[in-house]
Amino acid sequence: MCRIAGIISKTLNQNQLLEKVGLMCDTMARGGPDDVGIFSNENESLVFGHRRLSIIDLSINGHQPMADINQKVWITFNGEIYNYLALKAQLLAAGMDFCSNSDTEVIINSYLLWGVSAFAKLRGMFAFALYDIEKGITILVRDSTGIKPLYYYCSNGILTFASEIRAFKAAGIATDTDHSWPVRFLAFGHIPEPFTTLKNVFSLKKGHYLLWHQDKSVFTLNQFFPDAKEEFITNDTDAKAYIRSSLKAAVNRQLVSDAPIGVFLSGGVDSSLLSLLANQQQEQNLKTISIFFNEASYDERAYQNNVLDQINGEKFTHLVQQKDFELFFPKIISDMDMPTTDGINTWFISKYAHDDGLKAVLSGVGADELFGGYPSFNRIKYLRYLRMMPSVLFRGMNYFQTDKYRKMSFLAREHHLADYLLLRGLFVSTDIARILDMDANEVNKILFNEPDFNELRSYTKEHAAWFETNLYMQNQLLRDTDVMSMSHGLEVRVPFLDEDFQLAVWRISPRIRFDSKQPKKLLIDSFKEVLPEMTWNRPKMGFTFPLQEWMGKHREISDVNLYKGTFARNEALRFKRGNMHWSKMFALYQIQKHV
Repeated sequence: MCRIAGIISKTLNQNQLLEKVGLMCDTMARGGPDDVGIFSNENESLVFGHRRLSIIDLSINGHQPMADINQKVWITFNGEIYNYLALKAQLLAAGMDFCSNSDTEVIINSYLLWGVSAFAKLRGMFAFALYDIEKGITILVRDSTGIKPLYYYCSNGILTFASEIRAFKAAGIATDTDHSWPVRFLAFGHIPEPFTTLKNVFSLKKGHYLLWHQDKSVFTLNQFFPDAKEEFITNDTDAKAYIRSSLKAAVNRQLVSDAPIGVFLSGGVDSSLLSLLANQQQEQNLKTISIFFNEASYDERAYQNNVLDQINGEKFTHLVQQKDFELFFPKIISDMDMPTTDGINTWFISKYAHDDGLKAVLSGVGADELFGGYPSFNRIKYLRYLRMMPSVLFRGMNYFQTDKYRKMSFLAREHHLADYLLLRGLFVSTDIARILDMDANEVNKILFNEPDFNELRSYTKEHAAWFETNLYMQNQLLRDTDVMSMSHGLEVRVPFLDEDFQLAVWRISPRIRFDSKQPKKLLIDSFKEVLPEMTWNRPKMGFTFPLQEWMGKHREISDVNLYKGTFARNEALRFKRGNMHWSKMFALYQIQKHV
């Protein structure tokens, strides 16, 4: 797990390239505190950089950028390949040579043997750049779920890539602001892919690779991980057996590490299940990290302790209070890389995991999306009926006072993102226009300029799963988890997003996979012999902090005079009176600081 960067440019001399890539790596040093490396090829005007967080093969043999034995291919790699030992056995049988025990070298030799078809064989979370000297090409690759970030900039014959947006600015490569980002941020609570805060800097799409031709300075984008199209499993017993075997395998291979590893334990179903399954593999060595609060309605210690009583390894617990939020708030804002309304919880638990000596942890991200754990899975059926009404009827809904009615004004637009924003959006278009002092039509043009997915008109639980996976989890949960954890030099692994486990779940008939009365019923029923009833027979909380109260007491966030314009100040007053959710206030606060 690392941070990567690189530049290919015939308009800059090699010293300039080296300087800029060095600056990019220095900017991302916290994500790779163990080592730094640079590869330079003057003939191709190319420099790759790497900051290393050592997890597998802690020796100098794992140093990057790395090449094969014959130095035909160079790589700078961020992530983990969990099936690298199985792939290595195949490669050795095919006569490939190795000089390290790293998963990085497995990627190189896989590419040398199988070409770009090797990418679909990888099981893990990864973002990497490969330079093929003989073919004169560079390939940027991102994992099939988009767990690891990879941003790129292509302009005037230059290809630049990095793991964080701040690296482009540090190098002076891309410094122009994309002035559309505040609109998207106020609507979504994050900046949805492929967009960023910088003009012409984009996120590489998950399951894709960018192929850059050195001689022509042009690129193509290609998909390497096909969508699953197999027959459904329609038998409940078979489905549960399939889930049990697949998840146990995923947890087992994601525990592979040469550095200390643990599990985030919040007390909910997902983290509790991972902790108990990991404990079966690790026995005495499993470490768990938990957070608790003095605020009674957020305190999950009873649920955490119920699981911890069944685990024999080290158990780290940490109390987080308002004073901790106040103390670390400036650092949290700084570590975001791009504005977001999430990630505070991940920042704190990552800090404590790092302080407790861990370098890698398992997290329960992904289970809600796969098994229907969010309210949207039941709410989406109402969208079907709303969409039967003429869209013109929703144009005046923004005049209502209550947010849930105001957000129905999104349905004036015939677009799948309008459906999503009704379910999860923050500010409506007219309010965004008021905050940013712009025309509402221009706001809508920005929000709904992407192609509409007409096939997203079923309004079923599968439809909700697509929204939660490809919009909410992709753009918010995974990005925030990565940037906040790596700011502490910590790797977060997500077994529920293991490629083979996801493929297994997608094969299960939606009739069995989702349940209207009990969220994640199939997952729970599959592990009834493992999960205590106290864990699953309880109201869903999610991994949440008392942010409504903490932000309400935060001197700057709650300062009405900070906000520009009548509408923004009135919104701040609404928040102080308890009439607005903290996520909207947090978004408004960040806009005031950035715009």
